[in-house]
Amino acid sequence: MPVERLQRLLARAGYGSRRSCEELIVEGRVTLNGTVATLGDRADPVEDEVRVDGLEVNLDPNVKYYAFHKPAGVVTTMRDPQGRPDIRAFLPEEGPRVFPVGRLDRDTEGLLLLTNDGDLANALMHPRFGVEKEYLAEVEGVPTPKHVGQLRRGVELEDGHASVKSARVAGRSGDRGAVRLVMTEGRKREVRRLLAAVGLPVTRLVRVRVGAVRLGGLPPGERRELTHDEVIALRQVVDG
Repeated sequence: MPVERLQRLLARAGYGSRRSCEELIVEGRVTLNGTVATLGDRADPVEDEVRVDGLEVNLDPNVKYYAFHKPAGVVTTMRDPQGRPDIRAFLPEEGPRVFPVGRLDRDTEGLLLLTNDGDLANALMHPRFGVEKEYLAEVEGVPTPKHVGQLRRGVELEDGHASVKSARVAGRSGDRGAVRLVMTEGRKREVRRLLAAVGLPVTRLVRVRVGAVRLGGLPPGERRELTHDEVIALRQVVDG
């Protein structure tokens, strides 16, 4: 790719106007290949390492980041040998190909990140970074503080001990209710198995947050590009 002025590349990456990016450089907050950058520096958006306030900036215009609301009944694969609906129909038809960051099981709805930034995707999926995933679970039975305590202490599943980072009752109606959980790992169907183990079988499960990215009002089957701030927040989690 062609070498360009650093402030132009930073502006295109979402760091503001060229003028504000020039100010970042003048303030000494930008490094180019480990050296404090100066006005007039030029960079290759693919080959050179650029950091702002110590965080690496992905300057490649072909790298994309999306939030996608996976509907229930869709499998998180590019092609399903059983012929079930997969996510291919929901991906952008133009531009670079993107891939899901991790998986949601077929019956689970909610937030799924899509990107072609392999380094960030792998880091977000690695358990050592402890990236938070928040879920809203509708359950059979009435959730109580006792259930919440069990979830926090953890239970023994067939593949080992499992617990939540946080849990709270999110609502009750008749003989049913809802629980909001935050997890930092993602074993297969772990949320469903945890809740079943404490006597609260799941009737509907929605992932509402991954790290700093929230599902919000994004309709099922729709996607949106992540904001610059959301990408930076995800990088901060995995860059320590």
